[in-house]
Amino acid sequence: MSIRPIKRLIKAKPTLEGAGVHLRRAFGFGNTSEFDPFLLLDDFRNDIPSDYLAGFPWHPHRGIETITYVLAGTVEHGDSLGNRGAIAAGDIQWMTAGRGIIHQEMPKGDQTGRMHGFQLWANLPSSLKMTAPRYQEIKAPEVPELTDDDGTVARIVCGEFWGKRGPVEGIAADPIYVDVAVPPGERKRLPVETTRHAFAYVFAGDGKFCNASGPLAVPTEGVGWADTAPPKEADNRSLVLFDSGDEVEVQAGEDGIRFLLVSGKPLQEPVAWYGPIVMNTQEELQQAFQELEKGTFLKS
Repeated sequence: MSIRPIKRLIKAKPTLEGAGVHLRRAFGFGNTSEFDPFLLLDDFRNDIPSDYLAGFPWHPHRGIETITYVLAGTVEHGDSLGNRGAIAAGDIQWMTAGRGIIHQEMPKGDQTGRMHGFQLWANLPSSLKMTAPRYQEIKAPEVPELTDDDGTVARIVCGEFWGKRGPVEGIAADPIYVDVAVPPGERKRLPVETTRHAFAYVFAGDGKFCNASGPLAVPTEGVGWADTAPPKEADNRSLVLFDSGDEVEVQAGEDGIRFLLVSGKPLQEPVAWYGPIVMNTQEELQQAFQELEKGTFLKS
């Protein structure tokens, strides 16, 4: 078994999206090849209603899949397929934009004004860019939650983890997406297949992820890597990008640590991307925007 070294530790950056929603972007736009098949991760946790209520009015998507995971508050949505509804705390919304969809997402806070959650974009391979759009909504009780002997809790959004499958199926990138909480002071190893790109996004507590490639001091007997200085602390809004290996290892801090652990098989295809549309060539991208102008974007 080999521990995945840390390739990079990044802090999510403030940005504005939609009609003026304040959020933090962990990664997205620019060169995202190290995250392939993923394109973007937005952290839209916010406790100030005026910073998010303008929401994300009607806008198009093509060539991607989006996975929205809500922790607090609700997101009301509608789309050109006729779907309407709301996802609340613990719920998941999965949308395959495929050949084209127009939708809106309008966040509403809970009674204390909290609107917390994440949106992950997964790329579609060229063979599925123009597939029929699809939509799936998963309610919180349908999401498997497993507790290990040491108290570590894993909520499986999609993919297979610890022998259990999450409820979201059919995503081309075949992601494994798990919400992991490790109790205070515990050290935990978690499996990640070697063929996958993988990252963790910390959103509560803090801890150290093992950096096997760093210049660690030679430990004395009985002293593990987590007791030496070089591994960096990863705290709230920290993104940890992992190198290759088949496990990740984390040492939870005194308040424990909670993070998203996400991995997927890279597509290794060219990316032509502008705003909400992601294709393989500039010609395909231009065609999509021309169709938007002509009113022929949505296909029957």
